[in-house]
Amino acid sequence: MADRPAPRPSPKRRLRVYGRRRTGRPTRLTAIGTGVVAVLATLAVAGLDRLLFDDLGWLFGLGYLMVCFQLAVRVRYADLLAAPISGPIAFALGLLLLAPVTSSGVTAQVVALATGLALRAGWLFSGTGLAALIVLARFVAQRRIRRSR
Repeated sequence: MADRPAPRPSPKRRLRVYGRRRTGRPTRLTAIGTGVVAVLATLAVAGLDRLLFDDLGWLFGLGYLMVCFQLAVRVRYADLLAAPISGPIAFALGLLLLAPVTSSGVTAQVVALATGLALRAGWLFSGTGLAALIVLARFVAQRRIRRSR
């Protein structure tokens, strides 16, 4: 008697393997997950930049761009607005916690944050604009898909 091949699992049964469904589509972030990932990743990049170069410079900016890109690509359709909103909040939090401050006090922290945001406005607007464009493209594409059905 010949050996029979093992039966295939039914297509309705989707197994999760390392955060992905069997269909190959990546898992999506919720709005809260987007905020948490944005803060943690931005703080990690800021900490690395501060550790290596003793200031927040180009590494922090490039890391912020990558974080904004990943947020916009991985956020759920229902939570698309979370990507361009959580990026700048994480950027400001990274500056507030890890930017060097020359004097102590609340006023010095506010002035250092305002100065840091002004000096790094190019990175901030580039990352936020990138996330907004990707989210807008995903929204338009999804609307066209739903309209064609």
